[in-house]
Amino acid sequence: MTYPPAGDAPETFLDAVSGEPLHPAAQDIWLRAAEAGWGDPRRLHHAGRRARLMLDNARASVAESLGVRPDEVTFTPSGTHACHLGLLGLVRGRTDARIGVSAVEHSAVMHAAAWHGAYETLPVDALGRLEPATARESGAGVLAVQSANHEVGTVQPVSDIAAAHDGPLFVDACASGGRLPLPEGWSTAALSAHKWGGPAGVGVLLVRKGARWRPPFPADDRADDRATGFEDVPGALAAAAALAAVVADDETPARQRRLVDLIRRTVREIPDIDVVGDPDDRLPHIVTFSCLYADGEALVGELDRAGFAIGSGSACTASTLEPSHVLAAMGALTHGNVRVSLSRTTTEADVDRFLAALPGVVREIRARVDL
Repeated sequence: MTYPPAGDAPETFLDAVSGEPLHPAAQDIWLRAAEAGWGDPRRLHHAGRRARLMLDNARASVAESLGVRPDEVTFTPSGTHACHLGLLGLVRGRTDARIGVSAVEHSAVMHAAAWHGAYETLPVDALGRLEPATARESGAGVLAVQSANHEVGTVQPVSDIAAAHDGPLFVDACASGGRLPLPEGWSTAALSAHKWGGPAGVGVLLVRKGARWRPPFPADDRADDRATGFEDVPGALAAAAALAAVVADDETPARQRRLVDLIRRTVREIPDIDVVGDPDDRLPHIVTFSCLYADGEALVGELDRAGFAIGSGSACTASTLEPSHVLAAMGALTHGNVRVSLSRTTTEADVDRFLAALPGVVREIRARVDL
């Protein structure tokens, strides 16, 4: 097998879950907004009023893209921060402060629940799905369930879970934002702009009008009690522009779904490979499979040298080399894991090259194992 020299940048990026390249719709707006939107939007002078108008325009655009009210939208420093605010703010608004989290939630949500202290983990099925009956029987005061899983792509029945749960619902929509419509039933929700081609460092917190939400952290002097610190006005405008562009794009998700279907069919031809997650009710751009007798870190390294950037293990803890808690909760193989996630620029030729290289990489790694 021939590899490019070590250290070369991967030719084909197949790790879009970790972040999409900046969308063309956002680039020009970001640069122009940086020249004009540097003022503090809380100030009454000209620069402040101009920044306020730009921030309000970004909020209105995001609200239109997501089908929510503009006053339900707040920009945060990251999707992680939006998750923390969304979940813990609901806890502050209730007397029953016990949290229920599905076993496949992102680590940001798990850590927030653990930081609070009183929480329980709710089991999922082999596809990574939380059953509404499990949510109903938990008796948790506040429930956290993602709209779709960031590792295996499985879509959760959020509206059914909300109907079954007698209490507020926090929805982590970071993985699905811009790709699937926002599900019904949320009290608060979190999104992350770099997942849809917006700039990194911009999150979105949604708080439903009338929800019993209270600031969970020390107060700021901003007018919006959901905001924390000085908003990134140019980033918010760029995020809004990218979101509007991807929501209007029906062609890319359809193409990605066809390519993921091709990957799912083809990798099954390799011996001892298990494709995980729901084959149908899933995000269009993610496929995850586990290779018996192969180490996930070795797969990432060898595929990188072959020219492919892929993910392995937990999207949030892969750098720690810890087994994926998502796959463990599903009862799936946690080692030798490969997660492929397609960006908007991924082509059929990219996927064909990946599928041609993968069997040889797997054989080479397995040959090193003393079976």
